[in-house]
Amino acid sequence: MNTEKISSKYAESWLPIKSILNGAIQLDDGIQVTGVKVQPKNIFIMDYDSQRNVIYNLRNFYNTLDYEFWIIVADRPVDINVYLGELQLLYNNVQTPVMKKLVMQDINKANMFMSKEVGVADTEYFILFREKRPEIMQKRIQNLISGLASCGLNATQTSNDDLRVLLDGFFNDGQKTEFGTVMAA
Repeated sequence: MNTEKISSKYAESWLPIKSILNGAIQLDDGIQVTGVKVQPKNIFIMDYDSQRNVIYNLRNFYNTLDYEFWIIVADRPVDINVYLGELQLLYNNVQTPVMKKLVMQDINKANMFMSKEVGVADTEYFILFREKRPEIMQKRIQNLISGLASCGLNATQTSNDDLRVLLDGFFNDGQKTEFGTVMAA
């Protein structure tokens, strides 16, 4: 092992990450970490029988997976300034006092979410796994997507951006980093 990697104080120096390519994290040993991003679905607005059906189907689906996998829940900060601007335009164009009051309530709620104490985040769900062989990796991705579809959930293969955001979240406490190149004089 490289002694320079061991003595470095930066995480990227000792992590076995080679690159992020084609929706997978490429590791130094040839293994790839990939998976699917699952679109959230609020089952608590469904009737009781539908809730139980989704949970039952998910349990059966998870029991069919015969390999190690990770379920990751990550919050991604969201900027709602555009939405807030649209609400303000709507407020200016609404004629009736009742509608103005309802729009103002939405504006106040959006402003509350924008405050530093609450914040606005979009919750994202991932199922990740690791695999060395590309043909098995693609088969698992398709099985995950179709299995989740049978549970009433939409899923897509992870993108490079999804994986970068996940890594950024783990290493930077959810803060997006946009470091520029440092030039020595």
